[in-house]
Amino acid sequence: MKTTHIRLTIATVLLLGIYSCKKGEATTSDYEVSTSADSAVLNTSDSVSSVATMSVKDKQFIKTANVDMEVKDVYDATISIEKSVQELGGFVTHSNLQSRVVSEDTYNTSNEEAMLVKKYQTENTLQVRVPTAKLGELLTLINDKKLFLNSRIINAEDVTSSIKYAEMEGQRIKKTSENISELKTTKDKVKMSDENMSEENQQKLANLDVTDNLKYSTVDLFIKEPKLRIAEIAVTNSKNIDNKYKFNFIYDAKNAFVEGFYLIQKILVGLVAIWPIIIIAGIAFYFYRKNKSNKKSIQAHEE
Repeated sequence: MKTTHIRLTIATVLLLGIYSCKKGEATTSDYEVSTSADSAVLNTSDSVSSVATMSVKDKQFIKTANVDMEVKDVYDATISIEKSVQELGGFVTHSNLQSRVVSEDTYNTSNEEAMLVKKYQTENTLQVRVPTAKLGELLTLINDKKLFLNSRIINAEDVTSSIKYAEMEGQRIKKTSENISELKTTKDKVKMSDENMSEENQQKLANLDVTDNLKYSTVDLFIKEPKLRIAEIAVTNSKNIDNKYKFNFIYDAKNAFVEGFYLIQKILVGLVAIWPIIIIAGIAFYFYRKNKSNKKSIQAHEE
Protein backbone atom coordinates (compact mmCIF):
# COMPACT_ATOMS: atom_id res chain seq x y z
CA MET A 1 0.00 0.00 0.00
CA LYS A 2 2.86 2.37 0.87
CA THR A 3 4.63 1.58 -2.45
CA THR A 4 1.44 2.38 -4.38
CA HIS A 5 1.12 5.72 -2.58
CA ILE A 6 4.75 6.61 -3.43
CA ARG A 7 4.18 5.75 -7.11
CA LEU A 8 1.05 7.91 -7.25
CA THR A 9 2.93 10.80 -5.65
CA ILE A 10 5.80 10.54 -8.19
CA ALA A 11 3.31 10.37 -11.07
CA THR A 12 1.51 13.44 -9.82
CA VAL A 13 4.78 15.42 -9.54
CA LEU A 14 5.74 14.42 -13.10
CA LEU A 15 2.35 15.45 -14.47
CA LEU A 16 2.57 18.80 -12.70
CA GLY A 17 6.04 19.33 -14.10
CA ILE A 18 4.88 18.58 -17.65
CA TYR A 19 1.85 20.88 -17.19
CA SER A 20 4.04 23.71 -15.85
CA CYS A 21 6.41 23.42 -18.81
CA LYS A 22 3.59 23.46 -21.35
CA LYS A 23 1.57 26.22 -19.65
CA GLY A 24 1.36 29.27 -21.91
CA GLU A 25 0.25 32.85 -21.57
CA ALA A 26 -3.19 33.84 -22.97
CA THR A 27 -3.26 37.49 -24.05
CA THR A 28 -5.38 39.67 -26.32
CA SER A 29 -4.79 43.05 -27.89
CA ASP A 30 -7.06 44.81 -25.39
CA TYR A 31 -6.34 42.69 -22.31
CA GLU A 32 -2.63 42.22 -21.67
CA VAL A 33 -3.03 40.17 -18.49
CA SER A 34 -0.73 37.28 -17.73
CA THR A 35 -2.24 34.09 -16.33
CA SER A 36 1.05 32.49 -15.32
CA ALA A 37 1.44 31.92 -11.57
CA ASP A 38 4.60 32.82 -9.64
CA SER A 39 6.49 30.58 -7.23
CA ALA A 40 4.61 31.90 -4.20
CA VAL A 41 1.31 30.79 -5.68
CA LEU A 42 2.65 27.37 -6.66
CA ASN A 43 3.70 26.83 -3.04
CA THR A 44 0.24 27.68 -1.70
CA SER A 45 -0.99 25.65 1.27
CA ASP A 46 -3.32 22.72 0.69
CA SER A 47 -5.95 24.57 2.75
CA VAL A 48 -6.60 26.92 -0.18
CA SER A 49 -8.91 25.78 -2.95
CA SER A 50 -7.34 25.13 -6.35
CA VAL A 51 -9.83 27.64 -7.78
CA ALA A 52 -7.71 30.45 -6.34
CA THR A 53 -4.57 29.32 -8.21
CA MET A 54 -6.20 27.81 -11.28
CA SER A 55 -4.60 28.66 -14.62
CA VAL A 56 -5.81 27.22 -17.95
CA LYS A 57 -4.20 27.84 -21.32
CA ASP A 58 -6.13 30.23 -23.58
CA LYS A 59 -8.58 31.02 -20.77
CA GLN A 60 -9.12 34.22 -18.80
CA PHE A 61 -10.70 34.12 -15.33
CA ILE A 62 -12.01 36.84 -13.05
CA LYS A 63 -11.47 35.51 -9.54
CA THR A 64 -13.28 36.59 -6.39
CA ALA A 65 -13.47 35.22 -2.86
CA ASN A 66 -15.79 35.60 0.12
CA VAL A 67 -14.61 34.55 3.59
CA ASP A 68 -16.64 34.43 6.83
CA MET A 69 -14.67 33.36 9.89
CA GLU A 70 -14.11 33.84 13.62
CA VAL A 71 -10.80 35.13 14.98
CA LYS A 72 -9.24 35.58 18.41
CA ASP A 73 -8.94 39.36 18.16
CA VAL A 74 -10.70 41.28 15.37
CA TYR A 75 -8.55 44.39 15.66
CA ASP A 76 -5.24 42.49 15.52
CA ALA A 77 -6.51 40.30 12.65
CA THR A 78 -7.64 43.39 10.72
CA ILE A 79 -4.24 45.09 11.06
CA SER A 80 -2.44 41.90 10.03
CA ILE A 81 -4.68 41.28 6.99
CA GLU A 82 -4.44 44.87 5.78
CA LYS A 83 -0.65 44.78 6.15
CA SER A 84 -0.44 41.48 4.23
CA VAL A 85 -2.60 42.91 1.43
CA GLN A 86 -0.26 45.88 1.04
CA GLU A 87 2.83 43.67 1.07
CA LEU A 88 1.32 41.56 -1.73
CA GLY A 89 0.77 44.66 -3.86
CA GLY A 90 -2.94 45.02 -3.15
CA PHE A 91 -5.08 47.61 -1.39
CA VAL A 92 -8.06 47.89 0.97
CA THR A 93 -11.25 49.36 -0.49
CA HIS A 94 -13.52 49.00 2.57
CA SER A 95 -13.08 48.34 6.29
CA ASN A 96 -15.92 48.70 8.80
CA LEU A 97 -14.80 47.69 12.28
CA GLN A 98 -17.41 48.06 15.00
CA SER A 99 -18.39 46.76 18.42
CA ARG A 100 -21.96 45.50 18.71
CA VAL A 101 -23.16 46.15 22.28
CA VAL A 102 -25.27 43.27 23.64
CA SER A 103 -25.98 44.71 27.09
CA GLU A 104 -25.05 47.75 29.15
CA ASP A 105 -25.52 48.07 32.95
CA THR A 106 -24.35 50.55 35.58
CA TYR A 107 -23.51 49.40 39.11
CA ASN A 108 -23.02 51.95 41.92
CA THR A 109 -19.88 51.26 43.97
CA SER A 110 -20.00 54.31 46.27
CA ASN A 111 -21.83 57.62 46.75
CA GLU A 112 -19.66 59.23 44.07
CA GLU A 113 -18.47 56.38 41.86
CA ALA A 114 -20.07 53.68 39.70
CA MET A 115 -18.98 51.02 37.19
CA LEU A 116 -20.39 50.83 33.66
CA VAL A 117 -20.26 47.22 32.41
CA LYS A 118 -20.65 46.65 28.67
CA LYS A 119 -20.92 43.26 27.01
CA TYR A 120 -20.06 43.50 23.33
CA GLN A 121 -18.86 41.60 20.28
CA THR A 122 -16.37 43.09 17.85
CA GLU A 123 -16.69 42.44 14.12
CA ASN A 124 -15.36 43.82 10.88
CA THR A 125 -16.43 43.79 7.26
CA LEU A 126 -13.56 44.23 4.82
CA GLN A 127 -13.12 44.32 1.09
CA VAL A 128 -9.62 44.07 -0.33
CA ARG A 129 -8.17 43.75 -3.81
CA VAL A 130 -5.01 41.82 -4.47
CA PRO A 131 -3.13 40.87 -7.66
CA THR A 132 -4.78 37.73 -9.02
CA ALA A 133 -1.46 35.89 -9.00
CA LYS A 134 -1.28 36.50 -5.23
CA LEU A 135 -4.86 35.44 -4.40
CA GLY A 136 -3.91 31.98 -3.18
CA GLU A 137 -1.12 33.38 -1.01
CA LEU A 138 -3.47 35.95 0.57
CA LEU A 139 -6.12 33.31 1.31
CA THR A 140 -3.45 31.20 3.02
CA LEU A 141 -2.43 34.14 5.22
CA ILE A 142 -6.08 34.83 6.06
CA ASN A 143 -6.66 31.16 6.85
CA ASP A 144 -3.83 31.26 9.42
CA LYS A 145 -5.78 33.88 11.43
CA LYS A 146 -8.96 31.87 11.85
CA LEU A 147 -10.29 30.14 14.94
CA PHE A 148 -13.32 28.82 13.09
CA LEU A 149 -14.23 29.07 9.41
CA ASN A 150 -17.95 29.64 8.87
CA SER A 151 -17.77 29.75 5.08
CA ARG A 152 -15.40 30.42 2.19
CA ILE A 153 -16.54 30.91 -1.39
CA ILE A 154 -14.06 31.25 -4.26
CA ASN A 155 -15.29 32.01 -7.77
CA ALA A 156 -13.41 31.88 -11.07
CA GLU A 157 -15.59 33.36 -13.80
CA ASP A 158 -14.51 32.43 -17.33
CA VAL A 159 -14.65 35.67 -19.34
CA THR A 160 -12.74 34.46 -22.39
CA SER A 161 -15.83 34.61 -24.64
CA SER A 162 -16.78 38.02 -23.26
CA ILE A 163 -13.33 39.36 -24.11
CA LYS A 164 -13.56 38.01 -27.67
CA TYR A 165 -17.02 39.55 -28.03
CA ALA A 166 -15.69 42.88 -26.75
CA GLU A 167 -12.96 42.78 -29.40
CA MET A 168 -15.54 42.18 -32.13
CA GLU A 169 -17.70 44.99 -30.79
CA GLY A 170 -14.68 47.29 -30.90
CA GLN A 171 -14.08 46.39 -34.53
CA ARG A 172 -17.75 46.99 -35.34
CA ILE A 173 -17.72 50.41 -33.67
CA LYS A 174 -14.55 51.32 -35.56
CA LYS A 175 -16.05 50.23 -38.89
CA THR A 176 -19.22 52.20 -38.14
CA SER A 177 -17.11 55.28 -37.42
CA GLU A 178 -15.36 54.91 -40.78
CA ASN A 179 -18.69 54.56 -42.59
CA ILE A 180 -20.10 57.65 -40.87
CA SER A 181 -17.04 59.69 -41.81
CA GLU A 182 -17.74 59.01 -45.52
CA LEU A 183 -21.23 60.50 -45.31
CA LYS A 184 -22.03 64.10 -46.17
CA THR A 185 -22.09 66.51 -43.25
CA THR A 186 -25.69 66.81 -42.04
CA LYS A 187 -27.51 66.96 -38.73
CA ASP A 188 -28.09 63.22 -38.95
CA LYS A 189 -24.39 62.59 -39.46
CA VAL A 190 -23.50 64.66 -36.39
CA LYS A 191 -26.05 62.76 -34.31
CA MET A 192 -24.85 59.37 -35.59
CA SER A 193 -21.22 60.31 -34.93
CA ASP A 194 -22.05 61.43 -31.41
CA GLU A 195 -23.96 58.23 -30.61
CA ASN A 196 -21.18 56.07 -32.05
CA MET A 197 -18.56 57.93 -30.00
CA SER A 198 -20.65 57.46 -26.85
CA GLU A 199 -20.92 53.73 -27.56
CA GLU A 200 -17.17 53.59 -28.13
CA ASN A 201 -16.50 55.29 -24.78
CA GLN A 202 -18.80 52.85 -22.98
CA GLN A 203 -17.02 49.94 -24.61
CA LYS A 204 -13.62 51.34 -23.56
CA LEU A 205 -14.89 51.72 -19.98
CA ALA A 206 -16.14 48.12 -19.96
CA ASN A 207 -12.77 46.96 -21.30
CA LEU A 208 -10.96 48.85 -18.51
CA ASP A 209 -13.20 47.26 -15.88
CA VAL A 210 -12.57 43.76 -17.22
CA THR A 211 -8.83 44.40 -17.42
CA ASP A 212 -8.79 45.65 -13.84
CA ASN A 213 -10.83 42.68 -12.59
CA LEU A 214 -8.49 40.28 -14.40
CA LYS A 215 -5.44 41.91 -12.85
CA TYR A 216 -6.85 42.27 -9.33
CA SER A 217 -9.06 39.81 -7.47
CA THR A 218 -11.67 41.06 -4.99
CA VAL A 219 -11.87 39.42 -1.57
CA ASP A 220 -14.78 40.16 0.80
CA LEU A 221 -14.19 39.24 4.44
CA PHE A 222 -16.38 39.16 7.51
CA ILE A 223 -14.51 38.48 10.74
CA LYS A 224 -15.81 38.44 14.31
CA GLU A 225 -14.87 37.18 17.74
CA PRO A 226 -16.55 33.96 18.93
CA LYS A 227 -17.42 35.18 22.44
CA LEU A 228 -18.56 38.38 24.07
CA ARG A 229 -16.05 40.77 25.55
CA ILE A 230 -16.64 42.76 28.74
CA ALA A 231 -15.59 46.38 29.21
CA GLU A 232 -15.54 47.91 32.72
CA ILE A 233 -15.63 51.72 32.62
CA ALA A 234 -15.44 53.85 35.77
CA VAL A 235 -18.15 56.54 35.77
CA THR A 236 -19.85 58.93 38.20
CA ASN A 237 -22.73 57.76 40.37
CA SER A 238 -25.38 59.74 38.55
CA LYS A 239 -28.26 58.48 40.74
CA ASN A 240 -26.69 59.93 43.88
CA ILE A 241 -26.09 63.22 42.09
CA ASP A 242 -29.73 63.32 40.99
CA ASN A 243 -30.90 62.72 44.57
CA LYS A 244 -28.57 65.42 45.84
CA TYR A 245 -30.11 68.14 43.68
CA LYS A 246 -33.56 66.70 43.18
CA PHE A 247 -35.31 68.83 45.90
CA ASN A 248 -34.33 72.06 47.75
CA PHE A 249 -37.01 73.13 50.28
CA ILE A 250 -35.96 76.77 50.82
CA TYR A 251 -35.47 77.43 47.11
CA ASP A 252 -38.69 75.71 46.09
CA ALA A 253 -40.71 77.42 48.89
CA LYS A 254 -39.41 80.82 47.79
CA ASN A 255 -40.34 80.12 44.19
CA ALA A 256 -43.81 78.90 45.27
CA PHE A 257 -44.43 82.14 47.22
CA VAL A 258 -43.40 84.29 44.25
CA GLU A 259 -45.46 82.21 41.83
CA GLY A 260 -48.49 82.53 44.16
CA PHE A 261 -48.11 86.32 44.20
CA TYR A 262 -47.95 86.34 40.41
CA LEU A 263 -51.04 84.11 40.32
CA ILE A 264 -53.04 86.65 42.39
CA GLN A 265 -51.95 89.41 40.01
CA LYS A 266 -53.04 87.37 37.01
CA ILE A 267 -56.47 86.73 38.61
CA LEU A 268 -56.98 90.45 39.30
CA VAL A 269 -55.91 91.39 35.79
CA GLY A 270 -58.28 88.75 34.44
CA LEU A 271 -61.19 90.19 36.44
CA VAL A 272 -60.42 93.67 35.15
CA ALA A 273 -60.37 92.35 31.61
CA ILE A 274 -63.91 90.92 31.96
CA TRP A 275 -65.48 93.92 33.76
CA PRO A 276 -68.35 94.22 31.22
CA ILE A 277 -69.40 90.64 31.94
CA ILE A 278 -69.22 91.28 35.69
CA ILE A 279 -71.41 94.41 35.41
CA ILE A 280 -73.99 92.62 33.24
CA ALA A 281 -74.04 89.69 35.65
CA GLY A 282 -74.49 92.10 38.59
CA ILE A 283 -77.41 93.91 36.94
CA ALA A 284 -79.06 90.60 36.05
CA PHE A 285 -78.64 89.40 39.63
CA TYR A 286 -80.10 92.68 40.97
CA PHE A 287 -83.25 92.40 38.83
CA TYR A 288 -83.54 88.74 39.72
CA ARG A 289 -83.51 89.52 43.46
CA LYS A 290 -85.86 92.44 42.97
CA ASN A 291 -88.31 90.32 40.98
CA LYS A 292 -88.13 87.59 43.59
CA SER A 293 -88.86 90.13 46.41
CA ASN A 294 -91.88 91.53 44.52
CA LYS A 295 -93.34 88.04 44.14
CA LYS A 296 -92.98 87.40 47.86
CA SER A 297 -94.70 90.74 48.69
CA ILE A 298 -97.67 89.97 46.39
CA GLN A 299 -98.08 86.52 47.92
CA ALA A 300 -98.00 87.95 51.44
CA HIS A 301 -100.61 90.64 50.55
CA GLU A 302 -103.00 88.07 49.08
CA GLU A 303 -102.84 85.92 52.16
